[in-house]
Amino acid sequence: MKIEVLYPELCNLYGDLANAKYLARSCGAELVNTALADQPRFLTEDVSMVYMGGTTERGQVIVRDAFAPYLEGLKERTEAGGLTLITGNAMEIFGEYIEDEDGSREAMLNLFPLYADRHFMNRYNSLYLGRLEAEDISIVGFKSQFGHSYGVNVEPLFQTVRGAGINPAEKAEGVRRNNLMATYLIGPLVLLNPPFAKYLLRLMGVEEPVLAFEEAAMDVYAHRLEQFSQPDRGFIY
Repeated sequence: MKIEVLYPELCNLYGDLANAKYLARSCGAELVNTALADQPRFLTEDVSMVYMGGTTERGQVIVRDAFAPYLEGLKERTEAGGLTLITGNAMEIFGEYIEDEDGSREAMLNLFPLYADRHFMNRYNSLYLGRLEAEDISIVGFKSQFGHSYGVNVEPLFQTVRGAGINPAEKAEGVRRNNLMATYLIGPLVLLNPPFAKYLLRLMGVEEPVLAFEEAAMDVYAHRLEQFSQPDRGFIY
């Protein structure tokens, strides 16, 4: 069993790499890192999960160019049900384009029918509370981003309970296509949400997953879920 981390030299903000490391530790998977100059392993090897975390705005362009030759391979993986998780602003790399305040646009990989509207002088920071409806799982997390995404006919990953979806007017958060999942949530999302971590492990083929430090992780998750559900708790910072 392998978990492939794409471009960790750039896609490493907010502790995002802990997502892959925690899953690997929980199931004994081999963790392999693919650098910008390398061909992704999932194209030629049996990879249980592919992961990409958030990066800088300049990094988005570099990653776009590095990954563009392999986009068709990702589409084939997705159609076959392969698991891929994308977090933070890496989601924008797979949209149609990113537009800045001056109206200039940077074309992206066009996998999802989304575009990002970016405002460098107006960073959005917030807590997040949502649901993975199909699995009856509550999701807690954090956001810190310059842009929001807009689009139509997109299957969401999560449904928002408190906070913003892919933009402040939407309850739909992230995007999902088969087992390709992308979300704006940052930080060690998987570690913060042990029920979601177990769900991912089951998708990887682990029949009865047991998480690393599961008891402690569940205690912290329950406490954070209770905090984020308090109606007087501020969410935007």
